[in-house]
Amino acid sequence: MKSVDDHLAACLAAVRPLPPVPTALLDALGLVLAEQVTSPVDLPAFANSSMDGYAVRVADVAAAGPGGPVALPVGADLAAGVARVAALQAGTADRIMTGAPVPPGADAVVPVEWTDAGTARVTVHRAPRPGQYVRLPGEDVRAGQVLLDAGTRLNPRHLALLAAVGRATVTARPRPRVVVLSTGSELTAPGEPLAPGRIHDANGYGLVAAARSLGSPARHGGIVADRPEEVLAALLAATADADVVVTSGGVSAGAYDTVKEVLRDLGTVDFEKVAMQPGMPQGFGTLGERGVPIFTLPGNPVSSMVSFEVFVRPVLAALAGLGAQAAPVLDAVAGRAWTSPAGKRQFVRARVDRRDGVLVVTPVGGQGSHLVADLAHATCLAVIPEDVTEVAEGDPVHCLPLEWGAAS
Repeated sequence: MKSVDDHLAACLAAVRPLPPVPTALLDALGLVLAEQVTSPVDLPAFANSSMDGYAVRVADVAAAGPGGPVALPVGADLAAGVARVAALQAGTADRIMTGAPVPPGADAVVPVEWTDAGTARVTVHRAPRPGQYVRLPGEDVRAGQVLLDAGTRLNPRHLALLAAVGRATVTARPRPRVVVLSTGSELTAPGEPLAPGRIHDANGYGLVAAARSLGSPARHGGIVADRPEEVLAALLAATADADVVVTSGGVSAGAYDTVKEVLRDLGTVDFEKVAMQPGMPQGFGTLGERGVPIFTLPGNPVSSMVSFEVFVRPVLAALAGLGAQAAPVLDAVAGRAWTSPAGKRQFVRARVDRRDGVLVVTPVGGQGSHLVADLAHATCLAVIPEDVTEVAEGDPVHCLPLEWGAAS
């Protein structure tokens, strides 16, 4: 039986980050930058006012203060976006708005609050310092300056910076495209009536949603009956536009475990028993001419969703250039006692809550791998090591969050 860590390592060793592509700026949010970005311009590109007020020569208003104000005639009216600005004449002031170019000859801006806000003539009650309220060219960014390094995961602040220097596109690694196939002749799509012996397809919808929650464009490739020719055709069709294929069902040791039967004949997928609960039967390999990674997950809904968190999530992160990024671990204490199977890593559906400043984790309902309602109400997976068989109330427990912010 293979360990969880060994199976995950084998999955990660088989994948490399996806090739970078030119990406529109807003579509690049959350992606990993694949180029070093330098600024093509100074920022600001020109001297401009940081206040609504009056552009002046400091020498003309130096006497303004406790001894009395200084009055100046107002020349130009300068709004943000004005294309041409004439030089400021000595002994005058130009009315100026925030962001407007500071006229040549002016060396400070008097805020409107320091004046009587006159339009033809302004009375200045307080003198500015040289350079005060003037944003100088390049004081934020110089042309040629490195803005962002390759490997940066782009956030909204990065995009604002890139937009400020005029970049409309960047070269970034795309999110991996995921296709999910639900296998089993017993499955029926949600919204359709159930015939005797049939069940609705929970896994396909849960797995597509899990991939989408990570930002990956994911689609449901359909329900596939337990017939080898149909399974093979659906698998190969899925590789046409997928970077990762995920199946659920058909990987145990039964007579109708068709996914395992079909892929074993291809010889590119390994099937393992992994020392974990739930989710012991696992398969991973490649598929099609492009060698698309494929995960064959167990059919029980809890097993498939736990397997996604443990194995698929880190591989999607690696493909996106994020490295083997896993969910952060929360350190909590057990809210009650429970048992764990010897020799297996247990992933317990649980809720984590903050009580008197301490994170407390408590299992949710039963732990059967078919109990999808209990999974829906869990906010984390409590991870119990292979060598632990008894968890006592108050014991330290590591948890993988399923619901961000649940106990922050």
